[in-house]
Amino acid sequence: MKSLIERNLRLFFSSKSKIFFSLLGALISFVLYLVFLRQSMEQSWSAIKESQKILDYWLIGGTLTVTAITTTGGAMTNLVSDRESNRLADLVLTDTSYTKITLSYLLSAWIIGFIMQVFMYAIMQIYFMIQDQIIFDGIIFLKLLGLMILSSLLWSAINLLIFTFVKTADTFGKINTIIGTAAGFFAGVYFPIGAMPDFAKSLIKLTPAPYNAAMYRQIIMGKALNNSLKGLPVDKILDFKKTMGVVIGKGFSTETLNMGITFIIVLAFILGFYRYNRSIVLNKI
Repeated sequence: MKSLIERNLRLFFSSKSKIFFSLLGALISFVLYLVFLRQSMEQSWSAIKESQKILDYWLIGGTLTVTAITTTGGAMTNLVSDRESNRLADLVLTDTSYTKITLSYLLSAWIIGFIMQVFMYAIMQIYFMIQDQIIFDGIIFLKLLGLMILSSLLWSAINLLIFTFVKTADTFGKINTIIGTAAGFFAGVYFPIGAMPDFAKSLIKLTPAPYNAAMYRQIIMGKALNNSLKGLPVDKILDFKKTMGVVIGKGFSTETLNMGITFIIVLAFILGFYRYNRSIVLNKI
């Protein structure tokens, strides 16, 4: 299985186009914030001290979620191309079991998602350190690394489930484009969640994306947000946190529970469809 994981990683990182398009959704959210959203959002929250830095942290948290979604999805291109070319059936003929082959796609996507999140975080952190003098905190970074690992695993499992049903590279490209575009909305990066219609907010909350983004934001904004909101009325503080998607449920534990439940449900579906997909592959041998 180790050789299969290395193969998947090599195929992904050897293609500049795969790397770029897997990061495209995150790059769009980053550029969109800098060009269009930043100024209007600063005006809306001018009562908050150092609102510029707070909003920078907010953007980083949401963009990391988008990165986890799109890069783990992009990593599944190997699964689809192997199935389309019947290479998957050839791999089953080797000594490696179908279970290990499937796990290799999941684990390679997990590694890719983690690496790309670290890469995207470095870009944003360095930019805002130069532009807005935000501070790099090693303790916060270590907490973020832990969440990056969990986020990458969650979205790898979700994307594995989605692309299990995709048979051709053409269909993969279309679905992956839709996911990449929608990721920014579901993570509350293109528009703050509080600015969306009630129906859109209810729909978004059915997915783990806003909870994932909220966990990132609670970690990265924590101390700085508390200092900036100090002295403001409680209702103003709650309004900011809910509008900006810093809190979706009742706090970090609720967001973690939601992601955990989602992961268990996704794994159950993957196991349920495992036998079906395995039988299809074996029938081609």
